[in-house]
Amino acid sequence: MSILINFEFKAKVASLEPYENKLLSLKPDFKGIDHQVDYYFHTEKGRLKLRTGNIENALIHYDRSDSIHARESKVILYKHVTDASLKEILSIHLGVKTVVDKIRKIYFVENVKFHLDLVHKLGTFIEVEAIDGEGQYSIEHLQAQCAYYMEFFGLKVENMIAKSYADLIMESRV
Repeated sequence: MSILINFEFKAKVASLEPYENKLLSLKPDFKGIDHQVDYYFHTEKGRLKLRTGNIENALIHYDRSDSIHARESKVILYKHVTDASLKEILSIHLGVKTVVDKIRKIYFVENVKFHLDLVHKLGTFIEVEAIDGEGQYSIEHLQAQCAYYMEFFGLKVENMIAKSYADLIMESRV
């Protein structure tokens, strides 16, 4: 189990290519392209999702506010070996709230993780997470990293998305 503190922001963009080209100028560490399916479960507190992918597989609990500005998340991450029985157990006991299906390119620059996402039914997004997993960065440092990358990418307030992909998918069904 890993407990992480991160600051993150998400922006809806018309095309990922210009943002990826700009990111590549920083010589990031490319982790790969992951087809991720996130199963969100009903919970009383925070959010709980089971991520299944070809790169990242984890049971993730997180708590954060919905804000268009970079926001703090407290994350408990349990990495596991893919096994369909975990999804079945969680589905039986908690019920699946919604499913998010996406293709995600994953990059890192030091402790900052970049997601270039094509989300089924929603479109294209860039997500930036300044991550502290070992207590080595202050909250102010993580906030400053997010502010730097918002400016670096030239993102505007009107691009910013406050809600999770799960919330956006559930809203689109109404």
